[in-house]
Amino acid sequence: MTEAEQKVASRPKIVFVVAVAANGVIGREGGLPWRLSTDLKRFKALTIGKPVVMGRKTWASLARPLPGRPNIVISRNPDFEAPGAEVAPSLEAALTIALERAAAIGSDEICIIGGGEIYRQSIGMADVLHVTEVQAEVDGDTRFPPIDPATFEKVTEEDLPRGEKDSHAMHFVTWRRRTAPPGGAGV
Repeated sequence: MTEAEQKVASRPKIVFVVAVAANGVIGREGGLPWRLSTDLKRFKALTIGKPVVMGRKTWASLARPLPGRPNIVISRNPDFEAPGAEVAPSLEAALTIALERAAAIGSDEICIIGGGEIYRQSIGMADVLHVTEVQAEVDGDTRFPPIDPATFEKVTEEDLPRGEKDSHAMHFVTWRRRTAPPGGAGV
């Protein structure tokens, strides 16, 4: 293994956690266009104990820091404050903070949790995509970038019927990068 490959292999994986409608929509007017209790439980299980990186709009939609995980919010506004989270001026700065927090807590993953612009900027660095495919087409103003099957391969998938507290049925898919991203985490 080359030195570059060892560096990539030893760093925490960059993992996306996202719910996407059949038409690519992930958000509407600063919120989620569905109610998916089953997916929220899965989201918590996938992210607990790991640094979570998000954009300012995603932070605003949460209304509070996610407990049990370091929260890192990206905002270009130098005066922006996110009580209970760390603020970074760029994706690169957020990933640097996330790598430090992951090392401090012994996490082997950093989770990118939105929104659309953050996913678009970072998909080239992602190692794993945990995608909840919402079995519906919904109206929305925020979209997830297309997943390139030449870059990512499906490694697991599971159908999940609509639960009592779910507005739609879901299909869980995990994608893994076929080759290491160029330059590792980009930090």
